[in-house]
Amino acid sequence: MTHTLHRYGTAESLENDYVIFAIAAQTVNAKGKAPVFGEFFNIVEKYNYVFCGDMKTGNKYTVGLESIREGFRDNSIVHAVFTEKEEVAKVLKELAEADLGLSIVVSGILDHVDECCRKAGIKRHTVEYSLGIHGKTEKLPQEDELLAINTMCGHGMIAFNLIRHMVDKIKAGKKTPEQAAKELASQCHCGVVNPTRAAELLKELVK
Repeated sequence: MTHTLHRYGTAESLENDYVIFAIAAQTVNAKGKAPVFGEFFNIVEKYNYVFCGDMKTGNKYTVGLESIREGFRDNSIVHAVFTEKEEVAKVLKELAEADLGLSIVVSGILDHVDECCRKAGIKRHTVEYSLGIHGKTEKLPQEDELLAINTMCGHGMIAFNLIRHMVDKIKAGKKTPEQAAKELASQCHCGVVNPTRAAELLKELVK
């Protein structure tokens, strides 16, 4: 199970949204893995990612890259967000060659992720699907873009009203969509929000 699985939106909106993260098997091989997360991070940093973080430390907007690097633990879960599937394929190829002994999870449209795996010369081990939103869905905001931004943070730390507040700031000329997206992404402790996609969704909400 991954908290990056439930990203809401159209196929067009999600086609440039990928999360790669690394985790150790907590009761099997986690002991001594803190330095290995550093190796994972070294590989990720070579490529064009748009956001990153460690569930145990925080994201690059709130704590900075050096704090993330210095804070790796045996039970870290380290994330990086990409907008280009070509970059995802390159990262996966290098991770496969490095054989770090970590579980590597990729969230994205399945056909696209499979394509990245083929280009990297690997085959996926497992697939998980989100079954959507169930229950009293009438209580949810009706704007699809609001749900799309909110669900990029798998722990729900981007409040609907904060998104609305950012839209008002953009309309008033007090923030650009990119600045607002960065502020929203900073709320996501793990660093799994895609600020590039968030900025585009904010533009739609402003319209």
